[in-house]
Amino acid sequence: MSIATSILSSSSSSSLHHHRSFLSPTNPNINPNFRFRYSPTHRSNFRSLGVSRRRKCSASASSSVNSFDLPLLPFPPDEVLVPSEYKTLHLYEARFLALLEESLSKQKSFVHFVLQPIIADISSSGESFAAKYACLALIENIERLEIGALVSIRGIGRVSIVDLMQMEPYLRGAVIPIQDDISASESEINLKLVELRESLYDLHNLQIKLKASKDELLQTRIKNSLTWAEREVSAVIDQTFIPEVAERLSFAAFQPVSGCSQSELLSLQREKLRAMDSRDTLERVEIGIKFVKQNIGIVAAKLAIQSVGM
Repeated sequence: MSIATSILSSSSSSSLHHHRSFLSPTNPNINPNFRFRYSPTHRSNFRSLGVSRRRKCSASASSSVNSFDLPLLPFPPDEVLVPSEYKTLHLYEARFLALLEESLSKQKSFVHFVLQPIIADISSSGESFAAKYACLALIENIERLEIGALVSIRGIGRVSIVDLMQMEPYLRGAVIPIQDDISASESEINLKLVELRESLYDLHNLQIKLKASKDELLQTRIKNSLTWAEREVSAVIDQTFIPEVAERLSFAAFQPVSGCSQSELLSLQREKLRAMDSRDTLERVEIGIKFVKQNIGIVAAKLAIQSVGM
């Protein structure tokens, strides 16, 4: 299923020219409002043959929240974009370049979401997919190419797709913001955020000591996400789509590290799904601390091996 090409500085897939990261409940961040049906003979063209709208809004969505009409860009199930994450897409099909132009007119914004296969009725033809794990994406840079464009994006915050408004030539829908329900005290969250920051800087400092390929970014993805999460965020369609600082920081832990293996990428994918599913900031911070400390151990072991080989 060729939907769009995402380029990251990671060694995960040779099918994406050595660069990769395609990023993408009854989840709190996306309602399974729609079922997309693919015809097997039109898979590469993303021909959608049917849509089933099961409900208009999520149970948790407030009626006072305004929805916004934005382009929707689908990705495979193993590609999830989390808030604070930065990646580069290679868009080259005419419909996705048209989506890019509309996004530029919408304060450089579109929605990045995942198409999740679902079990369809045995008598139905084609394959059915549900929309999940949607994240508002902000375009930070565009490099025009002879064929298409390299588009650098930043995950801003989780959103819910509440209505599908257009199918061709690309998807467009109404979305509303999804943010955490704060249950823990501010002091408790801040205490854990201090531990998370310290762990993230420890991982960053270890990571930059690893021998990296010439394609690796000079700044680690961890540091990139952490820096963005801590600064004031603006220039989005509406301030209600920007999560609080604590929520933004809680997602910074879920970034790939240099030279990660396929099994490490799979572990990252599982943790990103848990992070997107959670509506509790403190819970996500604690998950992030555990995940970062696990990565510190992995990188430290790689550094030990690297030093032996020198």
